[in-house]
Amino acid sequence: MGRPATAKINLDALRHNYRIIQQLSARGTGNGQVMAVVKADAYGHGATACATALADIASGFAVAFIEEALELRAAGIKQPILLLEGFFEPSELEMIDQYRLDTVIHHQYQIDALVAHRPKHPVRLWLKMDSGMGRVGFAPDEYRKVWEQLNDLPFVKDIVLMSHFACADEPDSDHAQQQLTTFNTYTHGLPGERSFCNSAGLVALKEVQSEWNRPGLLLYGVSPFAQIHDIQQTIKPVMELSSAIISIKTIPAGSSVGYGSQWIARRTTRIGVVAIGYADGYPRHAANGTPVYINGCRVPLVGRVSMDMLTVDLTDLPGVQIGDRAILWGDDLPINEVAKGAGTIPYQLLCNLNRVPVLYHGILIPEQLDFDQMEI
Repeated sequence: MGRPATAKINLDALRHNYRIIQQLSARGTGNGQVMAVVKADAYGHGATACATALADIASGFAVAFIEEALELRAAGIKQPILLLEGFFEPSELEMIDQYRLDTVIHHQYQIDALVAHRPKHPVRLWLKMDSGMGRVGFAPDEYRKVWEQLNDLPFVKDIVLMSHFACADEPDSDHAQQQLTTFNTYTHGLPGERSFCNSAGLVALKEVQSEWNRPGLLLYGVSPFAQIHDIQQTIKPVMELSSAIISIKTIPAGSSVGYGSQWIARRTTRIGVVAIGYADGYPRHAANGTPVYINGCRVPLVGRVSMDMLTVDLTDLPGVQIGDRAILWGDDLPINEVAKGAGTIPYQLLCNLNRVPVLYHGILIPEQLDFDQMEI
């Protein structure tokens, strides 16, 4: 009943992708530990549902900030949870301690706050080096000194050596290799597990020694590469975004469609209207010709995307009727193609999804946990 736009989440596909990532993680010198990245509401897929679906197989979960972590703990997730941005205020340390959260350390103010707080429980820290990303992290030449400072703290049980690739999704760039060389040089001889690979690094950089991998996009069945890549044949899209045809009309050659009248029909054209638009997260700037999948065929988007609707050319698909499903992305239409048509990346499309009802395949919710009795 109601508006036909829906986002279907295939949790079996999510688990399949996690297993594939485990195999990639164990391929080299790593031990196959995978920190599933579920920040930004699991890239629009629903963090609680996705984490719960992976709870019996995942090594841990990574989120951006503490509110996302507490949402998972409230849902009963007991695996390690990593705060990728670390903490912003010393007041968060009490909750990090209470809920046994791992945290990234990327700045001296965080170390000062830790020393002042003195957590009650042993804590695992992920010490981040800025090896060439240029965002957060300690400079390579100060990294060892910071590691020693943390290692001297009695409440620190483990320090994971960590960095982040900037260009692992660009096969023609040597920046990733430069970062890897920098990281290995300045961590040489330091004990502890390492964490470097994002989705692209995990696939493209087989030589990386990374005991903890941090896949995001790959987990949700989307290739991290702009070019066509073999990995897309192995993973499965977790989300199918679809709606339905709500109007069909025939317009004569020379007629315009959409705001700004920027698309002009060159022939007598059968126009279909799909009930979804940029308020739902479909990209407003998707170009004419961006594919939409209807009744087993691709048809081109025509005219500007509106807030609640978009229009497609059905002239070469005469059998389409009102009510037929229109797939915006999913198994039959990789989201990468839509992102290319919109001049953006799949991450943005997934994270911008809004208003669309989300339908999940079966899921088991674990019982609530007593955090005082947990050993994380």
